[in-house]
Order: sequence, then structure tokens, then C-alpha cells
Amino acid sequence: MKRYAVILAAGQGTRMKSKLYKVLHPILGRPMIQYVIEALAPSKIEKLVTIVGHGAEEVSKVVGSKSEFVIQEEQLGTAHAVIQAKETLSKEEGTTIVVCGDTPLITDATYEQLFDYHEKTGSKATVLTTKIDNPLGYGRVIRNESGNVSRIVEHKDANEEELSVNEINTGTYCFDNQALFEALEKVDNDNAQGEYYLPDVIEILKKENEKISAYLMPDQEESIGINDRVALAEAEVIMKRRINKMHLRNGVTITDIDHTYIGPDVEIESDVTIYPGTIIKGNSSIKSDAVIGPNSEITNCRIGNASVIRQSVVSDSKIGNQVNVGPFANIRPETEVGNDVKVGNFVELKKTSLGDHTKVSHLTYLGDAEVGENVNIGCGSITVNYDGVKKHVTKIESNAFIGCNTNLLAPVTIKEGAYVAAGSTINKDVPKESLAIARARQENKEGYVNRIIKKN
Repeated sequence: MKRYAVILAAGQGTRMKSKLYKVLHPILGRPMIQYVIEALAPSKIEKLVTIVGHGAEEVSKVVGSKSEFVIQEEQLGTAHAVIQAKETLSKEEGTTIVVCGDTPLITDATYEQLFDYHEKTGSKATVLTTKIDNPLGYGRVIRNESGNVSRIVEHKDANEEELSVNEINTGTYCFDNQALFEALEKVDNDNAQGEYYLPDVIEILKKENEKISAYLMPDQEESIGINDRVALAEAEVIMKRRINKMHLRNGVTITDIDHTYIGPDVEIESDVTIYPGTIIKGNSSIKSDAVIGPNSEITNCRIGNASVIRQSVVSDSKIGNQVNVGPFANIRPETEVGNDVKVGNFVELKKTSLGDHTKVSHLTYLGDAEVGENVNIGCGSITVNYDGVKKHVTKIESNAFIGCNTNLLAPVTIKEGAYVAAGSTINKDVPKESLAIARARQENKEGYVNRIIKKN
């Protein structure tokens, strides 16, 4: 049976109190609507239609070609939103799932189980439900003696017996596609809000003696809808623990599950150790036996085998095998670090390549630099790469030695095996295996201090 999906994402989200459109608010760096789309993908959706309103252009940029888009010009309720997909879906045969773009915690397994249950029972509509301890404010799902749905009653309309029911409507449904769009034409807005509500489709199908089912989702946490910043924070905590547990089961050591933040697209091999306060984001990948943290931030990086990143920030860069970074290093974008390299405390690298076995131990800035293998960069060294208008490249070839407190005025090349004396300012190329000294000659004036004191 063919499957289709409609994502409701037209609400402005005023309770978020933000310029950012609600379904684009991130959870661990990923917009919440992307979680919904990714979770639906394993169910082999033939057509995915996202109903957008406020912020339509921004949503379409984020989602891209993964969905078709239909604009709901006026927000007149959930049934009104779904019927906007009529031109795209109404002639199709199969199952259509309707989900909310602000429910990022529902898993792919739950969606697949909902589809399977709906199709096996031959229902015209199936409601995704869950049981919660405090159902205050939620619509109750009332079942008949056969276990099928008798009706969905809103909290404000429920009697005392119905209020005792703790099975709630999550706002996610599967429908026979033809039955859905036929029933949508019959929904009216005769209610206090003057809106067209999707649960009314259930009542219409029920009156037509169609089978209505409910699939009970065992994990109530999945049902959380994001309507304000409090719910957003709660969802991030849940998602963080879910992702961390997945990595733990895959053989990663996370010493403090509650204070480690790993994005949904991060790949980590077994036997990696991650210490508290670590944030790993974007499309990062970390190879076996690496040690990350404590208090490190990794964004869009490749970290090689057995490398150690301590109390440091690494962004959009590649780190080789058996590299030691930190503490307190800042590796900025477009940096490539080879194998068996040391990048020590208070070192900053930007758009720089370091060859194997090179050491940049402390208090150094290398920007727009190409550094070969087995190079030693002394403390306090700087590549002076910016002339106020353009950035220029510094090249340090293999086996060179750069003394402490050296300024390398780019563009400049230090040839293979050359030495630069401490305290030098180099503005000319240094030949192979040469010693460059560029500093004022020291002069000692004996007795000078005493003469100054006598004058005063």
C-alpha cells in the first residue's frame, strides 16, 4: 500500500516569542521539523507535503527537496490546513499520515508501527495515542467495548467519567487517503474558535460507520509538542539522553550522560571516551580510542584514532591520528592537522596545515600557513598573515625550527631544515638549512642604572 504524509507547519508559534519560525527552532543543532522528516523517511513515503504559512520561505530553504510545500494563507484550524493538500493528494489511493511539525520526539519506529497497525486493522482512521499521568487539557480518547475508538472528546467538553481517562490524542493520525479528503469537505467551523478541526474527521467517519482505531504509543515522552521555550528545553534534554544512550550502546564511553551534548548527525566509533562538558555538533566523526574533553567543543570535524582534545574548540577541521590538542587551543575552520602532532595550550590555528610529527606547543598563532613534517614552532610565534587588505600565506617546510617569539611576515617561506633564531622578525625567505637572525644586537651599558638613580 502506498503511503503519503502531511506535515502541519503553518503556525506562527507566538508563544516561542522569537523571530525564528517555530518549527525551525533547533534541538541539538537540528531544526525540529527535520527530526519529523527524518523519522518518516524509513516508512517509504511516496509524497510528503508540508503545509506552511508564516515563514514559508525559511522552512522551504531548510527542508529543501525532501518535501513539497503548500501555503495556508489563513490559519483556520488543522482540518483547514490538511485540505490545502487536496490538489496534491486527494486522487491518490493509500494511507496518509498527518503529523505536526512541532513533535520532533516521535521516532521512526513509532511511525512505522502506527502505519502497520492502521493497515492491518483495515481502519479508515487511526489515532496515535498515549497514556499520561496528568492529562489535564488534553483531548481524551474514548474506546468502545471492542477497543476501537468511540470518540475523541476535548477536556473542556468531557464529563466526570471521561475526565478519568488518561489516554490522550497526540494529534498524529493515519487515514485512508480517499476517506480523509471526502470527510474534510464535510467539516464545519461551528465552534467557539470558528476553526476547522481535524478531529472532526474522526466523528464524521464514525457516523458513517467506518472503523476507527487507536494505536497506543508506550513512551509518552515522544508525544511532547513544542509550543514554548520550556517545552523546547525539555525536548532537548530527552533527545540528548536518547542520542547519548545510543552511543553508549555502540561502545562509546560517556562519563556523564547529562552533561555531554552530541548532535544527531555525529558519528562516533567504539572505544572513544567523552568527558563532561563536551559539545559535539554538525557532521563530526570521531575514530576509535580518541579522548574528547572535558569541556571541549567540536563542530563539523574529523577526529582521528587515539587523538586527544582537552578543553579546546575545534571547528570545520581535520585532525589526524594520535594528535594531542589543548588544553585551551582554538582550531578554526579549514585547518588540517597530520598524525602524531602536538597543538598545545593557548595555540590558535586558522586555515593552516600541519604535517606529521610537528609540534606547536604553546602560545602561538598560525594563520594561512602551510607547515611541513617534523617542524618545531617555538612559544610566542606568529604568522603575520594580514596586511590590512589581503591575507597572505606563510610556508614552513619540513624539519624547520622556529625559535620562540618569532614573527613571520607573510608572504614568506622557511625552507627545509632552516632555523629561525628566537626573537626574530622574518620578512624574507630563509634558504634551506640556513640560520636566520633578524633582531637588534644586544648592547650592555654597565653602570647605567646607577647614573640614572643619581640624576633623580
